[in-house]
Amino acid sequence: MRTLTLLLGVIVVLPLSAQPSCNKCPATYVSSDELQAYLKRVEGTAVSDQQVRALDVGKTNVDIAVVYRGKLAAPAKQSVAEHDKVSEVYHVIDGSATLVTGPDIVDLKPRSADDRAVRLLNGTGGNGASIRNGVTYKLKAGDVVVIPAGTGHLFTRIDDHIRYLMIRLDPAKIAPLKDEAASKADLASGGKGN
Repeated sequence: MRTLTLLLGVIVVLPLSAQPSCNKCPATYVSSDELQAYLKRVEGTAVSDQQVRALDVGKTNVDIAVVYRGKLAAPAKQSVAEHDKVSEVYHVIDGSATLVTGPDIVDLKPRSADDRAVRLLNGTGGNGASIRNGVTYKLKAGDVVVIPAGTGHLFTRIDDHIRYLMIRLDPAKIAPLKDEAASKADLASGGKGN
């Protein structure tokens, strides 16, 4: 009987202590039209990473971006990217590319505090010359890759272009919040507000 009483006590306590990390927070909807509007304004540029939304969802922020990258025959010097606190998830919309990832970054140098990516997208981190023992992925439409904070990543080849949705997991809440109204204002300004 004592075991049953103890078990019932645990069952009663667990539901009372479980609370949502974002109590009564609203869901956020981002339409395909909005994402396409961001992509359309930069098509043909070499690289464009555009923050669509940055949302506080409780213990972390979730940032939604779209990225366009044009044709690339070989990577530039110091083009390995690494973010100290922000993880990224890529979902390829269209195009194809070769991506290399790995934590062992050669000649990693920190980005300056005034760098646009540091201030607005993914916080502190750096750029390196290459990745030792990296893993190579041939990305195509529909593929997903998860890049944890601290893991180096670089595109070594882009056949014609690649466009992808990027979700940033931002537990340090680095990126400034960006709601629907701010996104509409950004689109109306043509990106001149960044």
